[in-house]
Amino acid sequence: MIREWALCLWYHIARIVCAIVICLPYRVHVYGRQNIPKTGPVLVLSNHQSFLDPIFGQAMIGRRFLFLARDTLFKNRFFGALLHSISVIPIKRGQSDMATIKKVINELKRGRSVCLYPEGTRTSDGRIADMKPGVALLSRRSGAKVVPSVIDGAFECWPRHKKFPSIGKISVSYGEPIASEEVKGLGDKEFAVLLTARLRAMQNELRIKTGKQPFDYSQTSQTKLESVR
Repeated sequence: MIREWALCLWYHIARIVCAIVICLPYRVHVYGRQNIPKTGPVLVLSNHQSFLDPIFGQAMIGRRFLFLARDTLFKNRFFGALLHSISVIPIKRGQSDMATIKKVINELKRGRSVCLYPEGTRTSDGRIADMKPGVALLSRRSGAKVVPSVIDGAFECWPRHKKFPSIGKISVSYGEPIASEEVKGLGDKEFAVLLTARLRAMQNELRIKTGKQPFDYSQTSQTKLESVR
């Protein structure tokens, strides 16, 4: 109990430090904070633009989030311990890691909030790739609400081909929650297609709001949505 309290305190200290040191210089603006439930299990599903996405997306939010990261990042003992201390769970890439999936479900059942990036890897061009099926299982098994989230601007600041980031303006948007009951009525592939379409629409709304040219997704989401109906 004391250990859990200490880890929670350390998480929020780290979150506040990141909000000041990283989010302020990047002028991170968050829309839709009210869409994140203050209590109960929440599964935030976001696009993935840079290594800093967990900070951009969650440092300005008061809830404590759990994250997943590839297990190779934990090979360094010091860095691995640091990741564990701020609620990052290792997962094996390229295979079905059922032990980690069960752990995430159990954490959600405890009323925790979890943030995942269902694209599986960082974007190569700023656009949102197709979401991978499977994340719906977490909501169905735990009863967690799904909150779609979009980060925009992080790709321009730190694309995957650059070693070091540059300063820019970051926008984050949280969409309306999707009830677990609604997720239960969809198959894994259908939910992935609907989530992809929702995130792409949110991204373009965010880009228009911030004076950017929206991406043309007209030949992607709709075609795939019709294929699973």
